[in-house]
Amino acid sequence: MTAVPAPRQPSQSSDMTGGSSPPDITPVFALKELVSRLHREQNKIQDLLSSLGFALRSFKNLNQFLELTPLIASRVTDADGGALVLFKPNGQMRLERLHCQDNQCQDIRMAIENAARQLTVGKSTYGGKLVTLANRTAALDHQVNHLLGASVQLFGTAILTKNVERGRLYVFSRDPDYSWTETRQKLIRLVADQTAVAIENDELTVELRKKERLDRELEIGAEIQLQLLPRQCPKVDGMELAARCKTANRVGGDYYDFIPANYDQFRKKATRPESDRWSVAIGDVMGKGVPAGLIMTMLRGMLRAEVLNAHSPARILQHLNHVMYADLENSNRFVTLFYSEYNAKTRILSYSNAAHNPPLLWQAATGTIKRLDTLGMLIGLDMDSKYHEAKVQLHPGDTVMYYTDGFTDAANQSGDRFNEENLERHFRLACRTCDGPQAILDYLFDQVQQFIGADRHNEDDMTLIVMQVKPDGSVDTGA
Repeated sequence: MTAVPAPRQPSQSSDMTGGSSPPDITPVFALKELVSRLHREQNKIQDLLSSLGFALRSFKNLNQFLELTPLIASRVTDADGGALVLFKPNGQMRLERLHCQDNQCQDIRMAIENAARQLTVGKSTYGGKLVTLANRTAALDHQVNHLLGASVQLFGTAILTKNVERGRLYVFSRDPDYSWTETRQKLIRLVADQTAVAIENDELTVELRKKERLDRELEIGAEIQLQLLPRQCPKVDGMELAARCKTANRVGGDYYDFIPANYDQFRKKATRPESDRWSVAIGDVMGKGVPAGLIMTMLRGMLRAEVLNAHSPARILQHLNHVMYADLENSNRFVTLFYSEYNAKTRILSYSNAAHNPPLLWQAATGTIKRLDTLGMLIGLDMDSKYHEAKVQLHPGDTVMYYTDGFTDAANQSGDRFNEENLERHFRLACRTCDGPQAILDYLFDQVQQFIGADRHNEDDMTLIVMQVKPDGSVDTGA
């Protein structure tokens, strides 16, 4: 019987000398290779996501960021490409960006564009039902999958901002063995979330720029309005004046003016006028902000033109109502206006009221208060409104306070109003104790601010004019 020789075992020396026979691949070596490969893949994914995060922080142009979305999504998942579809406010869908590794994706583009074209919210049907915001995602996914067929492995996820779906991020592969693992799906959703943040940041930036433009326009409007209001009170023989307008917004609807009786005074820069007749007006446009400010500006120009025509107070209000009626009717806004004319020689105050808060006259001789009022409707309410006028003789020490309803309507934290009774009580006290119109004005503003709260802002424009006949009754002849 012949013995079968045993196979010759390789000697250790042959292993050590690195002969032509390859060494066996041990399990430990294979595990190390797998760990190394996974580590490289993880580093690649981290680098890609870091690049996306850097772009989110750095890019000021949304379109530049959207270029990266399908590219990063396909690379972190080792897919063939990606596509970003955004939903328009009008219900349409649009292929925003498309990326392919081999640039062979015409079928993908056609499938998504055809599906987006066929499905419009409120106009197309899906499964026999009208496409709505609730089912448009399912309709789009179904249509794209149907047009591509089984040869393309497709996965889609939502682009969500404030719980509103703004689009879909698709990633696709033509590899039949490719599978959408849980890890790959999480990575795609992460890219989609970054995209949603970029879209929301862009919208916030647009809103911020819009607000900045509006703020600048308001600043310009406030500057113009400030220039139109009297910069200082005029010096009138035998009379002292103080005035202040505190707007609730940067552009307000309150109006006051001092208008000399002759045109030359408009052009004089001297502090001492030559006119002995002055018009004092105060008004309030219903509403606040830029629209009210524009109407106030229009009112100012028209009133000044009427004063130069030397009409009576009632006739001036009637003319203003006729001229402004059409514009105010279309704007659904109205104007209250108290107009008066003071004659420094006779100390007679003539006035007419278009439904404004009647000024208060404190009569120094008796210590009593009289309301200056006449019949008359709001300007702009009725084309055929009739206005009446009255006169009052002023005496040394008499004080007239013109005001807008921002004072009487001022509310404290509990909702209580300052009201006319409080204003009248404080005005009477101020006339008895304060030295001059400016002190009276400061006192009244302080009282209202204390009432509403030191840390609160007025909700409506507040305007005061205080006019006081000099106690000695003398006529100021000047130097």
